[in-house]
Amino acid sequence: MATMATDGAPSSFMSRESIIAGPGYNRWLVVPAALCIHLCIGMAYGFSVFWLPMSKLIEHPAASCTGMGFIGMLTTTQCNWSVPAETHVFETFIAILGISAAIWGGWLEHAGPRKAGFIAALCWGGGMALGGLGVMWHQLWLFYLGTGVIGGVGQGLGYITPVSTLIKWFPDRRGMATGFAIMGYGGGAMIGAPLAVWLMKDFAAGGTQGVWESMVILGLIYFVVMAIGAFSFRVAPTGWRPEGWSEADAAKANAMITSRHVHLDKVLGTPQFWLIWLVLCLNVTAGIGVISMASPMLQDVFGAHLLGNGGAGMSPDAQKAAIVAAAAGLVGLISLFNSLGRLFWASLSDKIGRKTTYYCFFVLGIVLYVLLPTWGHMGVASLFVLSICIILTMYGGGFSTVPAYLADIFGTQMVGAIHGRLITAWSAAGIIGPMLIAGVRQYQLDHGVAHNLVYDRTLYIMAGLLFLGLICNALVKPVHDKHFMDEEELGRERALQHDKTGGAAAATAARGSFGTTGVIFWLAVGIPFLIGVWIALAKGAALF
Repeated sequence: MATMATDGAPSSFMSRESIIAGPGYNRWLVVPAALCIHLCIGMAYGFSVFWLPMSKLIEHPAASCTGMGFIGMLTTTQCNWSVPAETHVFETFIAILGISAAIWGGWLEHAGPRKAGFIAALCWGGGMALGGLGVMWHQLWLFYLGTGVIGGVGQGLGYITPVSTLIKWFPDRRGMATGFAIMGYGGGAMIGAPLAVWLMKDFAAGGTQGVWESMVILGLIYFVVMAIGAFSFRVAPTGWRPEGWSEADAAKANAMITSRHVHLDKVLGTPQFWLIWLVLCLNVTAGIGVISMASPMLQDVFGAHLLGNGGAGMSPDAQKAAIVAAAAGLVGLISLFNSLGRLFWASLSDKIGRKTTYYCFFVLGIVLYVLLPTWGHMGVASLFVLSICIILTMYGGGFSTVPAYLADIFGTQMVGAIHGRLITAWSAAGIIGPMLIAGVRQYQLDHGVAHNLVYDRTLYIMAGLLFLGLICNALVKPVHDKHFMDEEELGRERALQHDKTGGAAAATAARGSFGTTGVIFWLAVGIPFLIGVWIALAKGAALF
């Protein structure tokens, strides 16, 4: 049944005005709703579990398959796909993520998180299921269309959907609130990847694993969970504030926090946007470089040093298997620290400020990147692994801190849309980082550099990128007054959201108790996450 909008016109179930919170709502319920979405789309980091099984779907490929290129693989039904041909789908949905977030960020601010979140559920869950059908019919182009393109749209909308809502509910703890949600994106693979592996084994038949069945089932699960999250969203009434908190007081306490608002149409004309864009891009480029090469780097640099007594008494095959297992443990730890770092650093930024937090990322990151080759030359695997884990906390922390950074600099009115445009920095870094790493590594191998030394120059380059990020962060200053909306412009923007609450309604809204519903909702998202943490720790134990 349709509700009534604040101007008396009927509003739909999906509209923003139908989900404005009432007095009985508790703001802590919006966090698990956000986690429902981010834990699902976070499976993007876990897609590597599909690559090898997908490359072995045809037991007896045709003789003509040898040397087939990417274009030929898009439509062949007689040949297995190469792993490189499959992995480009990751770059595809990361690129589409940034593009879709930039395109539809402004629409999201007016449509509200319920509608945007539900469309994200349709695109990510449905796109993944369609990609699974592409695997079943052995049509690589359909896998790219479903998982890469349609799924990428779901990634983009799903990623930015909770951001504006959370920041407006938690103006006093912006970093912590977005840290919780974006922690889900970093941790989604800890849940999804083991589940996908289990499903593939359960549906295995005839020497091939059940890849398409796993993808279709996961797509359906993700659609349901994300839809639950979308339908659970409530938005804060205009003017709502936590008891005892004042936006003006916060702005006075920190010169980097504004109580005014920049319109989306003007944000690209500010130097602050492009400086923060570079800050995120450079931080992500360096971090994604470590993610992309962590497993082979550990194996190439340390080899038998990862084994007790240098692998004495073990056959070459047993040594190789043990080294691979240790590297897999590092991948598990990377997922864990990437996820937990998002909450830790974003929460810390509420105390020390966003700019100072990024200073920590760049200064500490430079030191650790420079030290990594030293740990390798010394053969100290434990310090090498510890350094990578700390680096990955800052990689994740960069993602979770930046929405609060944007809210501080540009105001909260259109922060979701502004964040959507900034995420293009991630898309750029997702392409630049792996290409740079792979290119430098291959160049050195082609020129006779030993395997255990090919990463030194790459790591120093990453440290140089972080130094550039440090300079960009230092240049970020408060926005000039000419860029802010005046009261008339702000009023027009709020009218587009069909929200005429405020005053007494805002003062009494969302003062409800946490209650049994809150406990159940938090347990529903918390227990799977903790199971993922346990699995990651169990895999990481192989390193020690």
